[in-house]
Amino acid sequence: MSINFPLLLVIAVAVCGALALLDLVLLAPRRRAAIAAYQGRVGEPDEEVLEKLGREPVLVEYGKSFFPVLAIVLVLRSFLVEPFQIPSGSMKPTLEVGDFILVNKFAYGIRLPVLDTKVIEVDNPQRGDVMVFRYPSDPNINYIKRVVGLPGDVVRYSSDKHLFINEQPITESLVGEEPGTLGSAVLYKEKLGAVEHLVRKEMSRYRIEPGREWVVPEGHYFMMGDNRDNSNDSRYWNDPKIPKELRGMVPDRNIVGKAFAVWMSWPDPKLRNLPNFSRVGLIH
Repeated sequence: MSINFPLLLVIAVAVCGALALLDLVLLAPRRRAAIAAYQGRVGEPDEEVLEKLGREPVLVEYGKSFFPVLAIVLVLRSFLVEPFQIPSGSMKPTLEVGDFILVNKFAYGIRLPVLDTKVIEVDNPQRGDVMVFRYPSDPNINYIKRVVGLPGDVVRYSSDKHLFINEQPITESLVGEEPGTLGSAVLYKEKLGAVEHLVRKEMSRYRIEPGREWVVPEGHYFMMGDNRDNSNDSRYWNDPKIPKELRGMVPDRNIVGKAFAVWMSWPDPKLRNLPNFSRVGLIH
């Protein structure tokens, strides 16, 4: 079962804030009145009695303590920067399994937490951006891929694994080879828009697929992983619950933010080894 952390965080802030407000408006004045009444009845007030009368209820004490911390986390996470960990190799070699990344939450507009309603326009995703978004078939799952197709684009991926956008081939140059899942894998330097980055392609004949073409609707984006033959991306999404013309597309409302930096790498899922910082840097 997936946990809706943003919703839990909003609820926690609301509960703690309500407790703090309840104390400010109702409970604290009652405590002060009780202390004043007690002091008026006795000549020399007992310090223990004063402490007891002025003591905050346990829930109120915890609520007031946690409220500012949770509120700061909510603001940072919802509107500024959110951390994520890379769970798969679909973005290799750009991102490795276990990379901890930072995502700019305001790059593509300010959105309300939980509701994800855009309230302030900032900018739109650009071709070549590495973007985190909510998977169209299950919005509780976050995906990270590279923006390939913008609204109105015609995207074609040929059977020999070449990418075309609006009938123009995307420039790529050979970098080298490395071991692959079914033989050798080849690394290419590709240029999408203003962004140069590496892509990885398996060269086994079992990876050859028929060429396909997609038209990107308005308000949607076509996404692909840099690990081209090991990525569940726009080329393969075929949810029958989604209208046919929108299958494989990421709607603007599902955007989470722009990935911009790796700040730590911890590839061991059981966390038995220490994290390393050799991959720290900006994401291209």
